[in-house]
Amino acid sequence: MKSEFKKQSEKSQSANKQNYTIVPIAPLPDPISQNIETIIALQNKAEKEFSQHHRIVEAITTFWSRPGFLYSTLVVISLWIFYDFLPSELGLPKFDSPTLDYLDITLGFGSLLMTIGILITQKRQERLAEQRAQLSLQLNLLSEQKIAKIIALLEELRHDLPNVKNRLDVEAEMMKQATDPEAVVAALEESLAEELAELEKQETLELTENPT
Repeated sequence: MKSEFKKQSEKSQSANKQNYTIVPIAPLPDPISQNIETIIALQNKAEKEFSQHHRIVEAITTFWSRPGFLYSTLVVISLWIFYDFLPSELGLPKFDSPTLDYLDITLGFGSLLMTIGILITQKRQERLAEQRAQLSLQLNLLSEQKIAKIIALLEELRHDLPNVKNRLDVEAEMMKQATDPEAVVAALEESLAEELAELEKQETLELTENPT
């Protein structure tokens, strides 16, 4: 009986293996692997610069953000109020006043601690986000310069080819020049100032036309 059961189990396992479809996994290209390793290295560097005090605060704030903390807080507050409002005939000692002053103080102190912890965690996340934004900005500027150089090289190649008609491409001439970030920022600030001035004019006109 055992041998027959063993044979049946082996047959079922072999049938299950035949039903499975093996999907081959191709290795990642070298640039993608290098990008992943670079991201991991940056993350490890940020974690190493993270002090022990910040780790403790972030662990506490992570616990506060879980649903279990919400449910436990509701249970504690409900038991606190229920116990404090029990009839005095039961002879149980009261640890809070009828107006629940101690509960109010406890909740206020807990809210203060939660606010400080959340601010500390947000400060670290904002610093990391700012570093990543600076890195993205540098990479975008570098990519834009590379694209402008490629366009310039293509234009030189087009002029050198004898079988290609030589013509002036205004758009390509403009795209050969790398964008000046300072000029872009100045143009954005100027346009934003003009829009704000226009909005202020419209508000003043509305106030003069409809005085209250």
